[in-house]
Amino acid sequence: MASHLPLTLPPFYEFEADATWRCIEFISDLHLSEAQPRTTAAWVEYLEHSQADAIYILGDLFEVWIGDDARQPGRFETQAAVVLANAASQRAMGFMAGNRDFLVGSALLGACGMVGLPDPTLLSAWGERVLLTHGDALCLDDLAYQDFRRLVRSEAWRRDFLAQPLAVRESQARQMRDASEAGKRRVPAANWADVDTASAVAWMHATASRTMVHGHTHR
Repeated sequence: MASHLPLTLPPFYEFEADATWRCIEFISDLHLSEAQPRTTAAWVEYLEHSQADAIYILGDLFEVWIGDDARQPGRFETQAAVVLANAASQRAMGFMAGNRDFLVGSALLGACGMVGLPDPTLLSAWGERVLLTHGDALCLDDLAYQDFRRLVRSEAWRRDFLAQPLAVRESQARQMRDASEAGKRRVPAANWADVDTASAVAWMHATASRTMVHGHTHR
């Protein structure tokens, strides 16, 4: 049994859905990359045919995002940005950072016409209050990850990382990704860290929400 206390609800953003909307869709954890063309193709097809009035991305859209300046001619990031911009020209699009793409910044959001969603965000729609979060902050039993999360979410780490050449960032991101995958292989999927129930319930009580939508855990 976990010995930690429930995680206190951080400052959250709240917004109300447009009164004319009839459908809102959520996606997360697609982990898009050039190495997964079938997943990318399915994502493109989904965006082209979705009838939703709004689509909210709840993190880890990308397998890794090493900075908005990675959008250079011929790169996968540039192609993905074009797809996002086309989708945002047809409906409202929101983006919440995950643990793999927390370096998505205002440059990408602005170029694609997407709204950045702080984590957590409370959505009010059709009389319901839905709490949205990527979910990684609530996986409290994964102590090593929580230490890593605090490090890489600091302004100092972000500044130092983004100041490096693109090739160096790619190499470092590959090393971190390989280490993460190796760690997952050592633990059966059934034992992967999950969202802490007490913290999730506490967040929902604090926001008067009956529903939480999250990703990250792949459960």
